[in-house]
Amino acid sequence: DTTALMFGRRSYEAFAPVWRDSEDHAAYRELPKYVVSATLPDDALVEGWGPTTVLRSTDDVAAVRKGDGGAIFIHGSAELARRLSDADLVDRYHLLVYPLLLGAGKSLFSRADKGKQMLTLRESAAYPNGIVKLIYDVVR
Repeated sequence: DTTALMFGRRSYEAFAPVWRDSEDHAAYRELPKYVVSATLPDDALVEGWGPTTVLRSTDDVAAVRKGDGGAIFIHGSAELARRLSDADLVDRYHLLVYPLLLGAGKSLFSRADKGKQMLTLRESAAYPNGIVKLIYDVVR
């Protein structure tokens, strides 16, 4: 379903130089890519990794979402995912749950005081290594 990729600045800077030359990620090369950042200069984009657009605000993301394209997949980018969720711009969550408890780290979900967000399970799978894949649609 993925027709484009979206990253926050830090995830883009980590993934782009590696994935550009990775055969495991060859399918991503020509997909449109969006980097949401108020600070990334346009001349800092990785050459040779297909079309990449810098979006400067959540409003810019909302405008892209209203376009004719299909599913935009966010890799990493926990802070971006929280911001987009708070702006009601997330339609579906693809979550991988690892059998590991951490006492600290980045939260994927907002801590803002807001009403509950209902989700509907679309798909699930459990793997022999204990990882569970959960795909939820956001109920509006």
